[in-house]
Amino acid sequence: MCVVLFKTLFAIFAFATCGGYSGGLRLSVDCANKTESNLSIDIAFAYPFRLYQVNFDVPTCEGKREKLSLIGDFSSSAEFFVTIAVFAFLYSLAATVVYIFFQNKYRENNRGPLIDFIVTVVFSFLWLVGSSAWAKGLSDVKVATDPDEVLLLMSACKQQSNKCMPVRSPVMSSLNTSVSASSIKQKRESV
Repeated sequence: MCVVLFKTLFAIFAFATCGGYSGGLRLSVDCANKTESNLSIDIAFAYPFRLYQVNFDVPTCEGKREKLSLIGDFSSSAEFFVTIAVFAFLYSLAATVVYIFFQNKYRENNRGPLIDFIVTVVFSFLWLVGSSAWAKGLSDVKVATDPDEVLLLMSACKQQSNKCMPVRSPVMSSLNTSVSASSIKQKRESV
């Protein structure tokens, strides 16, 4: 019973911290011609991390503006991870109901515990795959949203006379928590 409660708790942490994420970064472009500068370029992104759909305008420092987008689509690993977490949460709730209200029928024959064991093994494998995929996806999201990497996309930043600087990096602590919660859950299931 205690193990089921841990599964439920970690599943909630996993899908809430990943599925509810929104973050952003801020950059500045200080052109040689100060009238064209933009010292506050805000770029917001969120779950499911289809970064190629995140567009932003930046000055070219030549009297024009260019429209850019972040690079990458990390939605498949994030969505798979959240889906497995939601299904694990629902299964844990269902198992809790069975353990509490149908304990006699559960122990009546060997099919209940056997089915429970098989489903738990399947979820353990899916958690391993999902958390591994999401850990790699998170690593890629961090690289794609690194302000120094985003500055490399801007043509104004390729000119020595202009100064481009990161102002604020995205806060990734809740996404780190999602990977940590899934790895703790994985260790808990193997006990």
